[in-house]
Amino acid sequence: MTREDDQNGTSEMDVDDCSPVPRNLLASVKGFHPDYLKVFYGKLFPFGDIFKWMSYGNDGKHPACDQSFFGRREFSFSLSNDVYVRFQSFSNETEMENAIKEKCPFKIDLGAVYSVDPSRRQAYSGNNVFVPVERELVFDIDISDYDDVRYCCSGADVCSDCWPLMTAAIRVIDTALRDDFGFNHILWVFSGRRGVHCWVCDARARRLTDEQRSAVAEYLRVYKANENGLKKVSFVGHALHPFLVRSYEDVLKDFFEKELLPAQSLLEDESRYEKILELIPDDSTKSEIRNRWNSSNRRSTVSKEDVNLGRWEQLKHTLQATKHKGLRRCVEEIVFSYTYPRLDIEVSKRMNHLLKAPFCVHPKTGHVCVPIDPARCDNFVPGKVPKVSELLEELNHVDGGHVTHDWERTSLGGHVSFFRSSFLQPLLKSCKEELEAAYSAKIRHTKDTLGW
Repeated sequence: MTREDDQNGTSEMDVDDCSPVPRNLLASVKGFHPDYLKVFYGKLFPFGDIFKWMSYGNDGKHPACDQSFFGRREFSFSLSNDVYVRFQSFSNETEMENAIKEKCPFKIDLGAVYSVDPSRRQAYSGNNVFVPVERELVFDIDISDYDDVRYCCSGADVCSDCWPLMTAAIRVIDTALRDDFGFNHILWVFSGRRGVHCWVCDARARRLTDEQRSAVAEYLRVYKANENGLKKVSFVGHALHPFLVRSYEDVLKDFFEKELLPAQSLLEDESRYEKILELIPDDSTKSEIRNRWNSSNRRSTVSKEDVNLGRWEQLKHTLQATKHKGLRRCVEEIVFSYTYPRLDIEVSKRMNHLLKAPFCVHPKTGHVCVPIDPARCDNFVPGKVPKVSELLEELNHVDGGHVTHDWERTSLGGHVSFFRSSFLQPLLKSCKEELEAAYSAKIRHTKDTLGW
């Protein structure tokens, strides 16, 4: 095994052989064993659908097809013993399928489409020969980034009380991508453990430059997690952008008041409500609210839920009754600080960033990374996502009947069908129309040239 630095300063590992995964590796984790991957990739992974998606219509006989397109896509494999293999590429579906079945990667990451075949990049010399030329616009949101506003779980753990933070994030970002940027082909995927990934696959999105991707990411960025200072959201001195007004009125306000506030008991005790009071810049107003709440602590007999909601109404009334515009804006700042999507913005800014492929198995949970319907994301329950161990049990006990694919006789079938019907088929239809339009324009240009 050799290690070298790639063009972006990240380390690359070339692996000469793939040793068998030790049988006891992660065996103690319920729902996953490395040996499961051999069966999963052998019978359940939807290779054909991933190939069609990554080809974007360039896998047919249409004269406008770019037959080299799929072969210039980077695949990355995470193997056992933390071995990470970058810049894998395949000329066709069969080659991709055989390689994955042979190596049984713990994780498959998808990268950019490059100017030349990634696996042969070292054969080219000179600047700007091996460069990314196309890549989906992607977003990554992790529940662990919300640890300062949730008290039920921490780190990668998630439950029904804190997962709605991901639901709110999906609703806000999906609406903005569709309404503000006009994108249509958007795929949301459960990461398998602690968050969600978003793939924007419209042709316009795939061809954005790094500068344009950064602009989109900054447009969507409100929560400034990496900046110094206590307040991560500040609207003082600025009129709220219509996108933010819509997000607040349509999603965040009700989510904060009806779900997050009571579920996390954000104002129940002093240690929690002090974090919210610290977001108020005026000391006298802060003291007024604190004294009222401390007094209510000594005599209150109401339920915990009523305490949270009652105190929130008191805070809103106090802030909104003031003539100080900055204090009135504090209500919105608090809601955004606790509920607005916390994007891993660096993932979105650069074309060459990798992201986990859908339908992988998360090795720490055993859950399959299935698509999420943004129109019904409120109903998505991470704990009910199929585990690879459950799928293999289903393969053993469910009669296949007349099915084309093994996944059709497991609980994975509905997720693959959703991927096809709601995302892949409309996307490929759009790709076909784009290929035909490009070919027609080329024919017209040729005729005009000859006519001249």
